[in-house]
Amino acid sequence: MTDIIELRGVSKSFDVQNRTVDALTDINLTVRAGEIHAVIGHSGAGKSTLVRLINGLERVTGGTIIVDGVDISTIGERALRSVRRRTGMIFQQFNLFSSRTIAGNVAYPLKVAGWPKDKRNARVAELLDFVGLLDRAHAYPDQLSGGQKQRVGIARALATSPPILLADESTSALDPSTTAEVLRLLTRVNRELGVTVVVITHEMDVVRAVADRVTVLSGGRVVESGTAFDVFSSPTSDTARAFVSAALHNRPTSADLERLRIRHHGRIVTAAVDDNGGIGAVLSRAADHGVGFDILYGGISALQDKSFGSLTIELTGESEPVERVVSELREVTTIEEVPA
Repeated sequence: MTDIIELRGVSKSFDVQNRTVDALTDINLTVRAGEIHAVIGHSGAGKSTLVRLINGLERVTGGTIIVDGVDISTIGERALRSVRRRTGMIFQQFNLFSSRTIAGNVAYPLKVAGWPKDKRNARVAELLDFVGLLDRAHAYPDQLSGGQKQRVGIARALATSPPILLADESTSALDPSTTAEVLRLLTRVNRELGVTVVVITHEMDVVRAVADRVTVLSGGRVVESGTAFDVFSSPTSDTARAFVSAALHNRPTSADLERLRIRHHGRIVTAAVDDNGGIGAVLSRAADHGVGFDILYGGISALQDKSFGSLTIELTGESEPVERVVSELREVTTIEEVPA
C-alpha cells in the first residue's frame, strides 16, 4: 500500500503578540492510500493546524509535506489550488451556503471547476443519491437536521471525485445516533469509492468506529502511531492511555482502586486480555496452588476482528502460592500490580 500523504519533520510556528508559538514540532506522519487514518488529540494538541497544513491553507515553517505525489511545501499558490481540488474537506459546522439549495451547495465546487451544467446536474444527482438525500435536493440547509447537513457536506466534498477526504471534527456537533450514521457514511465513502479518509477528532469512540490506523498528538508532537487495534489494546503514551481509558472504561480509576482496596485485602493485579488467551488457564489452576481469585473490574471489547481488554483480579492465599500465580500470569500477558 503506497503513501498518499507524508509529513517529514514538519513544524509550524505562529507569531503571537511579539512571541513565537510552536503549534507543531517535528511531525513525521504517513497516511496510506485507501485507509481511514484518525488523528486524535485534546484541544490545543495541534490537530486543526495539521489539517490546514495538509490542505495547503497554512504553509509549513519547516519540513516537507507530500500530498498525492506533490510536495506542497515548495509549490506556488496556483499549483497549490490545483492540489486542493484533489482534497475534499468536511467541517464541524457544515459550512453550507444558506442561500443555496442542497443541490446548489453540492454543485458549487463543480461550477467553480468549470463543469458544464448537464454534467453538474448528473453528478449532483449521483452524489445526493449516494448520501440518501436525493428527495431533498430542492430544500435549503435550514430545513435539514444536523446529520442531513453533514451528509450534504460529504456529498459536496466528493463532488470533483477527490482521492483524499479530510474530516475535521465532522461529528462533534452531532448527537450519538447521528454520529453513528455519519461514520457509517464515511466508511462507505472509503470502502465503496476508494477514497482515503483522514479523520481529525478528539473522540476515541470515533476512532474505534472507523479508523484503520491512528496518530496521537499531544503538545504539537506525535506521541504514538499505529493500527487502531494496537493503540486501543496496548497504548504506549500517557495521552493514548487516557483516551482509551475514557472510551472503554475497562480499567479502574484511582477512585475505583481506593474503593476496591477498602473491601478487598488480597493481592490485586490488572491483567491485559487478548485473543491469545492464557489467563483463564492460569486462574483455573490457581486452586491447585491454594489460591482463590475474584474478578473486581474489567471488560472485553472487539476491534478489527480481534478481542482485547483487561481484568482487575484479587488473588487470596498464602504469599508464596499467590506469587506463583502472579508469575504464571506474567508469562501469558502484561500485568500491573495495584499497590496495597
